[in-house]
Amino acid sequence: MTGDTAEVSAPEPAAAMQPLIEQTDSIASLFKAMGHDGRLTILCHLRSGEKNVSELEALLSSRQAIVSQQLARLRMEGLVVARREGQTIHYRLADARVPAILDLLARHARAAMQGSEGAGA
Repeated sequence: MTGDTAEVSAPEPAAAMQPLIEQTDSIASLFKAMGHDGRLTILCHLRSGEKNVSELEALLSSRQAIVSQQLARLRMEGLVVARREGQTIHYRLADARVPAILDLLARHARAAMQGSEGAGA
């Protein structure tokens, strides 16, 4: 050794994580948009297909103003798109990543529920 202090370098991230590391801003923004229980519930309902605002109101047991506010945020983030038919506005998922993320979250929720049922036995 020459007297210079040895630099300790951080281990290289796994190659599989590199795309995630390079896109953290975009992915964090996606999760922020999905990170509200009302918005996440709307996305879950839209996973099965297009719904109008009245249908979403009934499914969420929520007022139209609240549902519309959450839909506006999802639209702004590019996660849903709107289609007008007369006076009715229909919404559907617009981002191809969302169904896969919802499916992953559903699997996680099922596993967590099964784990908690087994813990009580």
